Amino acid sequence: MGREVGEGVRIDMHVKVLDESIVERAKVRGLDAIVYAPHFTRLPAIQAKAEAFSDEELTVFPAREIFTGAWHDRKHVLAVGLTESVPDFITLSGVMAELHRQEAAVLAPHPEFLTVSLDVTDIRQYDVHAVETYNPKHLTIHNERAQTIASETGLPGFASSYAHLPGTIGETWTTFEEPIDDVDDLAAALKDHAPRRTFHRSGFEHDVRCGIEFAHLLYENTWSKIDRTLLSGTEPTHPGHIAYEDRFEDVRVY
Repeated sequence: MGREVGEGVRIDMHVKVLDESIVERAKVRGLDAIVYAPHFTRLPAIQAKAEAFSDEELTVFPAREIFTGAWHDRKHVLAVGLTESVPDFITLSGVMAELHRQEAAVLAPHPEFLTVSLDVTDIRQYDVHAVETYNPKHLTIHNERAQTIASETGLPGFASSYAHLPGTIGETWTTFEEPIDDVDDLAAALKDHAPRRTFHRSGFEHDVRCGIEFAHLLYENTWSKIDRTLLSGTEPTHPGHIAYEDRFEDVRVY
């Protein structure tokens, strides 16, 4: 995947954007792979785009960040290694049961961050495989708390750029010691608590990029986005969408 044997596999574990400029920036930043998990997009579309932008130098792994529960108290779950689509806005227990059924790797992105995250009780209750310990949208206090959660629960960490903006790609990454050639390898490594190390850039430019990503939260939580996502049953990841064939009727919240 574009690196010398023994250096490990450098993966940006969660990005929201993907195009040719993203791929080029990831390569310049020395990454071997990125995990692509855009909002409100069904798995087949994510898989197709990930495959289209993968090449010999950079692998794009498809994943889903699922919004569980109702918008006002939603909790995000990052799933790697899914084989079937899972909608947003079903109960947390419903999501976890489905991810377990599909034998996916279950990750806790930005734990206990604002009102959109799994907390330490959730992480202990469910079969979570890793906790995000560094995220550019976090303030220092949030990253410190995330690291404490990983320690308290005995789970390995991971780091990602969580890039909603192109410039944040490669600001943060996770290096795995063993080869990872496809999404099944990555899911297995996460579930097996494979050895890894987390890294992030530092300095003024990094701080600026982190600040811009944090400010982007203002857009992510606008009422216009809430209306678009929740009130229309035609949205791709709405649990009432025809694509799910009523499979999640008993656990949907909208």
